[in-house]
Amino acid sequence: MKEPGHCRRATAMAEGARIAMDTCTKRHAGSTSCYTSAMPGLDLNLLATLDVLLSEGSVAGAARRLQLSASAMSRALARLREVTGDPLLVRAGRGLVPTPRALELRERVRRVVDDAETVLRPALKLDLSALARSFSVRSSEGFVETFGPALIARTAREASGVRLCFIPKADKDSTPLRDGSVDLETGVIDATMGPEIRTVGLFTDRHVGVVRRQHPLSRGAVTPARYAAGPHVLVTRRGLGTGDIDQRLLELGLERDVRVAVGGFATAIALARNTDLVATVPERHTRALCEGMCVFALPFEVPAFTVSMCWHPRMDADPAHRWLRALVRDVCGDGAATGSTRA
Repeated sequence: MKEPGHCRRATAMAEGARIAMDTCTKRHAGSTSCYTSAMPGLDLNLLATLDVLLSEGSVAGAARRLQLSASAMSRALARLREVTGDPLLVRAGRGLVPTPRALELRERVRRVVDDAETVLRPALKLDLSALARSFSVRSSEGFVETFGPALIARTAREASGVRLCFIPKADKDSTPLRDGSVDLETGVIDATMGPEIRTVGLFTDRHVGVVRRQHPLSRGAVTPARYAAGPHVLVTRRGLGTGDIDQRLLELGLERDVRVAVGGFATAIALARNTDLVATVPERHTRALCEGMCVFALPFEVPAFTVSMCWHPRMDADPAHRWLRALVRDVCGDGAATGSTRA
């Protein structure tokens, strides 16, 4: 029984479609030219191959050096000829000789490959005795006076060609770290710090009271009432305001008698040294500034805080900067894990 005409036609069309698909698949599987022509950019691996080929002057020698098969090396040479538009190496008797274009390229290619290897090669071990560099360290008042002498002494001993430039910290803006005008910064981290900035804790600190030697608070027990009643110098960058200390006093039904507001610890301590003002400052951060004065613990609980160092992530792998960070941690650290690194 014969198939109806429309069935035969449908079967023939299906068979034709299958044959066409098979032919297309075989054609594409057997050739890469359609993909190669659309490949964006240039394969920079060819530079290293060309360098070896021009150096060896032999496909077999280049293959041995690159640990490739002779056929793979021949394909690489064919690709190079296509890219450069020149035969590069031509037959002369039993060997190959370079074309004028190959001779022209040989030294240029060698320099380019050398430069690329230098860029990608891991940094050499830091030679501190030969290091000549300046580092800018931004910090609040008191840091340089307290930790500067030890940092300077260690720097002179380990890397005499290094110069430290200490810059006053007037605010918490991260821009100087981002634009590279500051290499390292110290201070208390808050929400305004840029999210990409790296930080690591240096030491924990607490607030203490500081008065001149003959001040009434230098004698007898310091109670919350006696502390609050004294005339105070307030350290603030934002004008008069309240913080942890004032909040704690408020909980005790007390309030500080603030007579003066200044912008830095050094100014506050200098005023307290020569008047009856009471200064409240970080203990470790300002230790050197408070020499010869009466320092007392606050008579109420106030949270301790962490002083950290900060840097931009582009300096993470720089050997000299890593040495500087280790030096600062060693000089300032209290041996405890007082902070954590933040990416």
